[in-house]
Amino acid sequence: MNETIKGKVALVPVQPGCYLMKDRHGTIIYVGKAKALRQRVRSYFTGSHDRKTQRLVAEITDFEYIVTSSNIEALILELTLIKKHEPKYNVLLKDDKTYPYIKVTNEKHPRLLITRQVKKDGGKYFGPYPNAGAANETKRLLDRLYPLRKCNKMPNKVCLYYHINQCLAPCVYEVTDQQNGKMVQEITRFLKSGHAEVKKTLTKKMLEASEALDFERAKDLRDTIAQMDQVIEKQKMAFNDQTDRDVFGYTYDKGWMCIQVFFIRQGRLIERDVSIFPIYQEPAEELLTFIAQFYLEKNYLRPKEVLVSKDVDADILAELLEVRVYQPQRGQKKALLDLAEENAVIALREKFALIERDEERTMQAVERLGEVLGIPIPYRIEAFDHAHIQGVDPVSAMVTFINGKPEKKAYRKYKIKTLDGPDDYEAMREVLRRRYVRLLKEEGPLPDLIIVDGGVGHINVATEVIEDELGLHIPICGLAKDDKHRTSQLLMGTPPVVIPLERDQPVFYLLQRIQDEVHRFAVTFHRNTRSKQFFRSVLDDIPGVGEKRKRTLLKAYGSIAKMKQATIVDLQQYVPQKVAEAIVAKLDKEDE
Repeated sequence: MNETIKGKVALVPVQPGCYLMKDRHGTIIYVGKAKALRQRVRSYFTGSHDRKTQRLVAEITDFEYIVTSSNIEALILELTLIKKHEPKYNVLLKDDKTYPYIKVTNEKHPRLLITRQVKKDGGKYFGPYPNAGAANETKRLLDRLYPLRKCNKMPNKVCLYYHINQCLAPCVYEVTDQQNGKMVQEITRFLKSGHAEVKKTLTKKMLEASEALDFERAKDLRDTIAQMDQVIEKQKMAFNDQTDRDVFGYTYDKGWMCIQVFFIRQGRLIERDVSIFPIYQEPAEELLTFIAQFYLEKNYLRPKEVLVSKDVDADILAELLEVRVYQPQRGQKKALLDLAEENAVIALREKFALIERDEERTMQAVERLGEVLGIPIPYRIEAFDHAHIQGVDPVSAMVTFINGKPEKKAYRKYKIKTLDGPDDYEAMREVLRRRYVRLLKEEGPLPDLIIVDGGVGHINVATEVIEDELGLHIPICGLAKDDKHRTSQLLMGTPPVVIPLERDQPVFYLLQRIQDEVHRFAVTFHRNTRSKQFFRSVLDDIPGVGEKRKRTLLKAYGSIAKMKQATIVDLQQYVPQKVAEAIVAKLDKEDE
């Protein structure tokens, strides 16, 4: 621990709050909370840590802290800070996985929908379901049982659903609020485990149809009952009290945590969610943060109950989520919690070695790259490449790798503005100026290493811009390709020299991946730019005419030829006078 940090740690109060760890660029890389800030912050700089935590601590050059009046305030503040700063060492729950719900809309004539977004719109939501297939299967069954409206907008005639008895056609025939209300009530009862009663009713109707010799209707009802049995049978019963509850079981080992979430809906275990990630504070506190993020960030419907182990602060969780939180010690609920924890142990055992090996190999490659280049570990790498066809539509692209992994939110695209022909060196000058002048103005995080796609000339140009013009001291290296356009050489220095690398080493694979990724990103951007040129119009070059006005004018006149016949007064129906004058002048010039 350096003297500056040592002095700051001694001043940290013994109160609840949040702490923000920063790297040498002033970027927040980790946010945590603690009941006693001084002890928690000091723990990072004293004692022994695993390799993963050592890596975090090695990057810390400063920290801040915010004192709160209670532990729950610290938890809420932590969630806010994580969402705002997105520190790279925090669990951000970035995955876009969501579960489908069945929704009954809040409309005069309700509809039955499948949705993955839960909104406060007055609709009734049921779920989540294990996957879209399970939700669709249940919806198809309900469509056969209850003929609610199917169309998004009311048509002026009946559709196929009316003829197959899956819609009452409120577009043509009168459907009362009582009829709709009764169907919604029965759907709600069905989705809340009223299957036995519905099945009894359907069986009675089937027998009545059979006695009336309406065998087609009896067969249809028989098939519906069979489908219902099939849908219900796929969902294993867990409880008889029909209560919605989520169960959080977890385990941890060697600085990694696995959390298993069991979704219990209407007494059935319908799905589980598995998350494995590294941790840097107490496991129970990590679990508390995870659960809060799980509901507040992912916007899941909260159940009536949440089951957690006894080492979690249930009072804070209950106050934050406004649901009942139980820590069962015995009985069926305890058995279910134990089952979730057992699954967590199995999942961590199966995946831990693979995940840790991947993380270690990637970071070892980053650390090795720093060694061979003779620079500090390049945690943040930015790489540049250019694309054009004989100087036409030149573009550049930049990709960012953090800890050896692509950070796609930090990727950038550039249209070259200062060139008329092919000149990679001048394109490099322009893009590097634009990128790092902006970062300096915005005080954004600077990279630990810049990689340019090219050899000696490219490195010299980049060095002129970065060091001579901007006064920055950022290591620069170049990646040259062979005649088959494959990563061939790593160059660095003044003058640039070849850095020897073994092709079968992880550091070479890392550089190859970076070069391939920036090339892919640049070429894709260039293709998209070129494809847009095919749809360009003479109107695109007129000041004041954007996409919206262009569409309005083309819709009004149908073609540029007819637009040429319009006067300034005619055009003023759609655009301001100055724009109309510019359009007429441009179109007249086109005819010359």
